[in-house]
Amino acid sequence: MGLELRRANRLQGVTDAPLPLIDLSRFRDPTADRAAFLSELRHAAHEVGFFYVVGHGVPDELTTGIYEVAKKFFALPLEQRLAIENINSPQFRGYTRTGYEFTGGKQDWREQIDIGPERAVVPPGGPTWQRLIGPNQWPSQLPELRETVLAWQDEALRVSREVLRALAAALGQDEGYFDAWFDEEASTHVKIVRYPGRDDAEQGVGAHKDYGYLALLQQDSVGGLQVQAQDGTWIDATPIPGSFVFNIGEMLEIATQGYLLATRHRVISPPAGVERFSIPFFLGPRLDAIVEPLQLPPALAAQARGVSDEKDNPLHAQFGANALVGWLRSHPKVAERWWSDVIA
Repeated sequence: MGLELRRANRLQGVTDAPLPLIDLSRFRDPTADRAAFLSELRHAAHEVGFFYVVGHGVPDELTTGIYEVAKKFFALPLEQRLAIENINSPQFRGYTRTGYEFTGGKQDWREQIDIGPERAVVPPGGPTWQRLIGPNQWPSQLPELRETVLAWQDEALRVSREVLRALAAALGQDEGYFDAWFDEEASTHVKIVRYPGRDDAEQGVGAHKDYGYLALLQQDSVGGLQVQAQDGTWIDATPIPGSFVFNIGEMLEIATQGYLLATRHRVISPPAGVERFSIPFFLGPRLDAIVEPLQLPPALAAQARGVSDEKDNPLHAQFGANALVGWLRSHPKVAERWWSDVIA
């Protein structure tokens, strides 16, 4: 972390307290202490909502390879990047230039590519959120991007579902409790993000919560991700080589009646002359999924805090409705072009 960012952290109440670290290989190891592993995972998910995951088994050549193709894409001339601009996609897929996505009503200072499942457009006549289903946009000048990203996406899905199965067990449920909503129609989402450096520690991404079940993040060696603790201070999610950062989404908060709490987080821009790359993966269920509260064991149910009631961020039990609200709010130009009937 640069000197400028550390100085800004001291001014904004940021602490250097570490996030919990979970070795996922212990969940697969028949010789490991299963009860101890589940207790550690449950504590991390309940008390913090953010944790590092190692022992995930994703090959190093894939985690490094996706950075290589990402840097090649962002090095393309602007007109080639704009050939797949998300303004062309009713599904919010493709390239977003710096300052065109909003969080909390303010510009995020990043450029990115948004990628979802490769599917055909659904004929009209169904629920409004079905219009989110459709194809991706890929740059013709960089064919290897598609192959690498989809391979990384498959691995991110595998790891995320394994963490979700471990969480189900940690909550006193069958490991496969959540599986029904995560079939081939699951609504996954990848962002490939570049944060340009800035003179001041400004909003790379504003403070927010994720609306899916889980989010997985692969971050490079440049710091910037910060997690809000329950006392309101901010914790630096300092990069740990070989790890992913996981956080709880709002759908798991609903499913556990607040025992698991979606945690607010943000990204501070890197200092001038430095760029940061990250690849978040969002694990969402089928768009038609309706989240129903699970029956927690009494000892855990007694610690459930209830679902957050935020006037500026109402939660919907139907995932498709929740996802659509998030897209319309964060990409106003795409919403204005393709979703004007819904906005009205």
